[in-house]
Amino acid sequence: MRRVESRDGQAAAVYGQYPPLVNASRPPGQWQTHDIVFHGPRFETDGKLRRPAYVTVLHNGVLVQDHVAIMGPTEHKQRPPYHATPEKLPLMLQDHNHPVRFRNLWIRELVETDP
Repeated sequence: MRRVESRDGQAAAVYGQYPPLVNASRPPGQWQTHDIVFHGPRFETDGKLRRPAYVTVLHNGVLVQDHVAIMGPTEHKQRPPYHATPEKLPLMLQDHNHPVRFRNLWIRELVETDP
């Protein structure tokens, strides 16, 4: 596996913010796995950011993002600022306009405690 430098367009990158620690992708046509631990941002009642989002990602069983702070919504080659959102939102899966199949999705809500 090799270190990856692009923050955009790489599997397991956090767009515009962090490249994956390594390229752990399997060859095209093979199933890829992602294990993602996501802690969403939290906002004060006035909309001010109290805590950014954090994500840890294992891609095909390899750690590629290690509890990195997300600096706002992720967009290709952009870094928009945070805006207040509800604590729970729908899950969105990205396909880049290519034929993609998803299977065996598990979502487990983690109980968070604020310090």
